[in-house]
Amino acid sequence: MNLWEWLLVLAAVALVLARWLPPRPRRPVTVGAVAVVAVSGAVLGVLGMRWQMVPVLAGAAVALPFALAPLLRQRTRRAPWWLALPGSVTGLALIAAGAGAAWALPTPVFPEPTGRFAVGTSVLELTDPARPETATAAPEDRRTVVAQFWYPARQSPAGSRRAPYLGRTEHESRVVSGALAEYAGLPGMLLDGLPRARTHAVYDAAAAGDGERFPVVLFSPGLGGVRAQNTAWAEELASHGYVVVGLDHPYDSAAVVLSDGRTVRTEVSATGEAVEDERRAAAWTAVRAADLSFVRARLEGVDGGAVAVPLAGRLDTGRVAVAGHSIGGGAALQAARQDPGFAAVIDLDGYPHDPAPQPFRQPVLALTQAIGPDTDPDYLPALTRVLGLSSATSYRLTVPGAAHLTFTDAPLYLPPVPSLVGSPDRTEGLRITAAASLVFLDSTLRHHADGPGSTGGPADPATALSAYGTLVVHPGSGA
Repeated sequence: MNLWEWLLVLAAVALVLARWLPPRPRRPVTVGAVAVVAVSGAVLGVLGMRWQMVPVLAGAAVALPFALAPLLRQRTRRAPWWLALPGSVTGLALIAAGAGAAWALPTPVFPEPTGRFAVGTSVLELTDPARPETATAAPEDRRTVVAQFWYPARQSPAGSRRAPYLGRTEHESRVVSGALAEYAGLPGMLLDGLPRARTHAVYDAAAAGDGERFPVVLFSPGLGGVRAQNTAWAEELASHGYVVVGLDHPYDSAAVVLSDGRTVRTEVSATGEAVEDERRAAAWTAVRAADLSFVRARLEGVDGGAVAVPLAGRLDTGRVAVAGHSIGGGAALQAARQDPGFAAVIDLDGYPHDPAPQPFRQPVLALTQAIGPDTDPDYLPALTRVLGLSSATSYRLTVPGAAHLTFTDAPLYLPPVPSLVGSPDRTEGLRITAAASLVFLDSTLRHHADGPGSTGGPADPATALSAYGTLVVHPGSGA
């Protein structure tokens, strides 16, 4: 909660308790509490009040007559305790409900990146003229993806406006957060804190350094997910000298706002029938893998200045990793198998849906949730089979206490329910995900961790990775 919300909650509690105070402190406490409730409520009304504060205001309203009554009479009399007690209990219950909801569903506060670079961000819309859009009936439609870049930037002037979460504008953020809630079957108000959040990146900030070329990591989100769902991870990697490119996959991502103002909603859905759902997942994965390869091929144009982003001459297009969460992780594995231009793979708890897996050459880091009785029994065997097809050394790291959403930004804004976001606290899972990714990327893209922004990790990452969970090393089919 922000300062004004805390003031509102504390003043509302003081207003409830004022009825029970002795006469001497009762008057100043009541007057002060009423004043703070009024001022903080007015400020929040101007700034944009979250729905969680409405019960707090209701609790203060319930308590107000009992607190004011003695002040408005010549004698200092209070309402009978048997009448005031239910009102006080009701007021405190409303205040507790509002404060509890604000704690469980906060506006996300992103961890400060730990690297030596500031972070810039920029958004591109890219259309593949050679690939029809299979999700529409119009033959002239071509596949379009929206790519957001997070990159090492120069320090922006004090007071520079930080980028909103989930969109280029607050309107786009509201559209996307509403679509995410709808996709998850939740009331939109439960995620109303997302459009209020600010990240650490600055839009179109100047790139850092004196001409260094930075390795690139392409990222595909989960099913129905959006390009910004791993913003904390992307900013941390960018602060250590990587360019992270998150993709929106139209007709798959919950909502994609295009530059012409159109919003493309998701069309993915499951049937509940295992064979049909796997067929659909394989088709969605293939489209995503093609999107990833298309964007990788377009990086040469971005580096050459063909598009208006502040990264001309700064991308090391010979060192590109592909990453993804959930089905995006499966797409990353498939993209690497199909496209030798990728140098490494990070799979964040993604099931492989490649219907015809073949040997591939790239090393893989696969982070998985804690495995329990509710985990799909086919998950680990399928993942192990694919990792065994790589000719390079790969790593499967199981993070204790992690759930499927631990590897996203979700712990920052969803209730801390272990089955939902894992048992680590709101930032520990994010820290582990980013730290393990940096160890792996430094050893594969930078080779001996000697590039700009390096974390100084070991050339052999096994020792460092094992500190974050249970590690299984796959030596590679060619080892």
